[in-house]
Amino acid sequence: MCGVFGIINGPSISTDKYASYDVYRALLTLQHRGQDAAGILSFDSKENQFYSHKELGLVNEIFKPNHFDLLKGEMAIGHTRYATTGSDSSNDVQPLVTGFPIGVGMAHNGNIVNYHRLREVVRTEHRRQLLTNNDLEIFLSFWCRTLMEEQSGGDEFTFTHAVKAAEKIFESTIGAYSIVGLLAGEGLFGLRDPNGIRPLLLGKKGEGNDISYALSSETNALEFLGYEVVRNIAPGEFIFINRDCEIQSYHFQNPENQIKPCMFEWIYFSAVESTIENRPVYGARRSLGERLSVKVRNLMGAGEISPDIVCPVPDTSRSSAIALAESLNLTYRECLIKNRYVQRSFILKTQEDREKAVRLKLSPVRSEIQGKSILLVDDSVVRGTTSKRIVHLLKEAGAKEVILAITCPPIRYGCFYGVDFPRKEDLVAYNKSLEQIQESIEVDKVIYLDEEDLSKALNLPSMCRACIDGKYPTSVEDANEFCERRNELK
Repeated sequence: MCGVFGIINGPSISTDKYASYDVYRALLTLQHRGQDAAGILSFDSKENQFYSHKELGLVNEIFKPNHFDLLKGEMAIGHTRYATTGSDSSNDVQPLVTGFPIGVGMAHNGNIVNYHRLREVVRTEHRRQLLTNNDLEIFLSFWCRTLMEEQSGGDEFTFTHAVKAAEKIFESTIGAYSIVGLLAGEGLFGLRDPNGIRPLLLGKKGEGNDISYALSSETNALEFLGYEVVRNIAPGEFIFINRDCEIQSYHFQNPENQIKPCMFEWIYFSAVESTIENRPVYGARRSLGERLSVKVRNLMGAGEISPDIVCPVPDTSRSSAIALAESLNLTYRECLIKNRYVQRSFILKTQEDREKAVRLKLSPVRSEIQGKSILLVDDSVVRGTTSKRIVHLLKEAGAKEVILAITCPPIRYGCFYGVDFPRKEDLVAYNKSLEQIQESIEVDKVIYLDEEDLSKALNLPSMCRACIDGKYPTSVEDANEFCERRNELK
């Protein structure tokens, strides 16, 4: 999972107001989507030049005030990286840029399932040497090859040429992606995969010639910068905004595609203040807690559990935990205090890193824990090792009992769309009964939200929940190769 953002300023906005600084501010609000690396690419039409700065690390560590004097131009894109393919090398940090046949830079959020198959196509048919292990380079290669074919007669660039390039991406790549890009001297563009698995939104600020447009992974970044949220980019849509801030759009139609936004956006990844697919994340998380409370109430009524307090695993599950406690008329307490200078443990790259981060990230409030039966609310359990560490932490602090209530059904299948658990064998719930999961986590009891309640809580026409039910919205024919060979790219 990554964060993407792009801006284009209208012709009347001062050329001294570089778009890159606003992209930087947006990336700060999208830091939760990726903490491995970040980058900004800008384009200055006066100088007909791209400018770039990107590094490994956090946004506020990478960019210093002097960088924005160098990142010139009226349009810019940025990226916060959470690596699911590629290596830790700075070579794989986005955005990526190429100069032929027309200068283009891109950044994306998602994964290409048929990545290895397309790498061979790029090498053999495109006759292009790949310079990175990042799947974004596949998008760039297909885009540039198509433009080269369309402009072979020396034609000037047109929107139709861009549509052909976008069509080639839609037709060739299988997976999930939201792309933002810059075309040298032409404008800002965005693409969203035909299933709409990853989010992308359009924002607008100002009027007339003083207008700016932005593309973003989440609404929180747009609203922070004062942009009106105009709409979601539709699944299978290519949108282009030229230098005069005129918008053109093309919708790729494929009757086999189903609109399937990823459920994890509401459960974990998106900022709680964001709205994804017109569904506020905060409200969705409260609804998840309320739905789960019905199941907890039944267990309490049957005498199976008798919790003294409700405690969230900070921060994502807090909204759900509060709603659950209110519904059950139970005392709510913050028993785990988060160190805000430690990365989100789920999106750390290795299990060893995740385990170390739990102890560093969370400190127990012993006075609220000792001698109590704690109903611990978490958004999801993936591998189970982090949950196990948290249970141990509470028990060591004197908890009499820990009951783990999870606002997501058991995750039993791998994800190939940009969340870093492609191997089902790594999942704590894979091929296990509820009792076996409890034993693995070493918790007194586990309570999962049911699939039906998940659907009712999120209240979406449809969603991707393949990690729960194994029903993938795209072909996963190449998924085994994706899993087996991904370590080659690390």
